[in-house]
Amino acid sequence: MIKSIIIEDQEPAQRILKKYLSDTNDVELIGVFRDALSALDFLKQNPVDLIFLDIHLPKLSGMDFLSVVSPRPQIILTTAFTEYAIESYEFDVTDYLLKPFSFERFIKAVYKVKKQLAIEHVDDKQEELDKNILIKVGHDHVKIAFADIMYIKADGDYTQVYTNQKRFMVLQSLKYWMDKVPNKNFCQIHRSCIINAAYIQKFTSNTVYIADEALPVGRVYKKSFTDLFEKLSQ
Repeated sequence: MIKSIIIEDQEPAQRILKKYLSDTNDVELIGVFRDALSALDFLKQNPVDLIFLDIHLPKLSGMDFLSVVSPRPQIILTTAFTEYAIESYEFDVTDYLLKPFSFERFIKAVYKVKKQLAIEHVDDKQEELDKNILIKVGHDHVKIAFADIMYIKADGDYTQVYTNQKRFMVLQSLKYWMDKVPNKNFCQIHRSCIINAAYIQKFTSNTVYIADEALPVGRVYKKSFTDLFEKLSQ
């Protein structure tokens, strides 16, 4: 359900928006405000997905509201004035409804919001996938954060994943892990070991120390390790 509020000082315009919303699926109206300052106070404790915003408001204009509200939800401007259209899109508003607008035009604007929120939801899910991984441990699946992994060592057909809390034995190859871990901090330093450079305590030309564990640096991996460390030091 999309949570929305109306910021509009004119009663007739409020009534139209509330009527249109009552005939719309998936959008819940949780507040109506006559001025933007009252809406800002409400938003501090009540995050919303969508705001129907008039431009000519008392105390604080709709355009000034856009410049200060953070985080900024989806915005549908509702106004009788065309001259703010270009300026409004500088604030990345979702749509611009000129009064009086029909229910059909209203629905088109809401549909744009739904599409944009769906895209954001996909992005959030991808970000979650980029930060974490599910591993199978015995009969269970355990979610671990890549940031918690200190190093990974090959152990026959298995790999041992050492996190900052515990160790996991996983039936996956080291190559599998190289394809999964983020490129930013992770580096293979030996045919049997991948490290997270964020956990390095110290290193020599041949050895990396993580959590007091001495991990050998293979000759063919020295350059990639050195390149990573120099990049992180910049």
